[in-house]
Amino acid sequence: MNACIIAVGSEMLTPFRVDTNSLVITERLNTIGYDVRLKAVVADDIDELADVVRSTLGWADVVIMTGGLGPTEDDVTRDAVARVLQIPMDVDEEIVERVRERFTRRGLSMPEINRRQAMVPRGATVLENPNGSAPGLLIQHERTTIVLLPGPPREMKPMLDAVIRHRLAPKMTGAGLFRRVVKITGRTESDVDGQAAPIYTKWTKQPVPISTTILAVLGQVELHLTARAQSEADANTALAAAVAELQHALGSSAYSVDGRPLEAVVGDLLRERHLTIALAESCTGGLLASRLTDVPGSSAYVERGVVCYSNRSKSELLGIPESFIESHGAVSEQVAEAMARGIRDRATTNIGIGITGIAGPDGGTPSKPVGTVCIAVVLQQDGANEPSSWVRTFPLFGGREMVKFQATQAAMNMLRLMVTGQRST
Repeated sequence: MNACIIAVGSEMLTPFRVDTNSLVITERLNTIGYDVRLKAVVADDIDELADVVRSTLGWADVVIMTGGLGPTEDDVTRDAVARVLQIPMDVDEEIVERVRERFTRRGLSMPEINRRQAMVPRGATVLENPNGSAPGLLIQHERTTIVLLPGPPREMKPMLDAVIRHRLAPKMTGAGLFRRVVKITGRTESDVDGQAAPIYTKWTKQPVPISTTILAVLGQVELHLTARAQSEADANTALAAAVAELQHALGSSAYSVDGRPLEAVVGDLLRERHLTIALAESCTGGLLASRLTDVPGSSAYVERGVVCYSNRSKSELLGIPESFIESHGAVSEQVAEAMARGIRDRATTNIGIGITGIAGPDGGTPSKPVGTVCIAVVLQQDGANEPSSWVRTFPLFGGREMVKFQATQAAMNMLRLMVTGQRST
């Protein structure tokens, strides 16, 4: 069964708004067996929207549209659908009264323009909106079920769940789609695919078929596994076996199989082992501390972080002699390690991390080009007399923001591998 999702709103075609509803809708539809074949964002233009809706009728079993159900002239979703289906619209007085009552409860009079929200294409089913004034609509046109929902997520989500539960799910007797994501860091996309492809290509022919997509995103590679199964239990069994096979092949580079980002994985490791951490950042400007503290409960393991951007701050806050920095250079493995040891000693934590580098776009040299980042992790193991350290230099690519993000990703991965005893050379 094929599905299409259409987000209506000119604001989502600017840099200031993003369509997030389609992610929720896709997940809900996949679970009951619908395969989303097209997503579109369309401006508040009745002609353009009508063209998009018309193009879906020949192939889509369900079309879910969000937005454009308000009272203003640019809310054209109802009008566009009615035009395509060549059906008139009538004013539903019950809807008018419900909208009027909402205004009355707030001590206001309903503007006449709000009567537009009561315009219903003839033959449509009205869907109640418990959290807003704009009702949803459901129209059956030959093979295609067209669902119109309001754009605000707070209103859309409960209405979508009701449509799925009462209208769409009962029609589905076939398999559902279930997903897992394996996240890998520290390796390139081609390297991962070269090792994973011989494994995942055979899954398409097994009793519970699994399709696999590889995706390279900043700082990591993701393998998206989709199983088509008659039940969630069947899918979970097949996906668990597939994930285990990939983990065995990819080894320590696969850091997450349950959707957790790297900062959550690292946070769980630190919490479970009762370890604390302090951070000294130069080129990343506090981004590592920000990412670690984005995780709820991170106060259990993050003790402090300092931004030591200048050489003077490295000396004053971390106790690194200026002569040492001048001798080795601010961007060097020696200074990164001194930063990690300095912050760990001052914070009396189990772990210290130091990051220093050249984020760009200026400041690079032939021997240390833009993107050169030195990272040190110092860890005091239980029972050890002295802390152990791991220092690496990374040649990172991209602009300033990309270099900073990749540096924090590399630092957290080094920490993860060191804490779990999987450190490589």
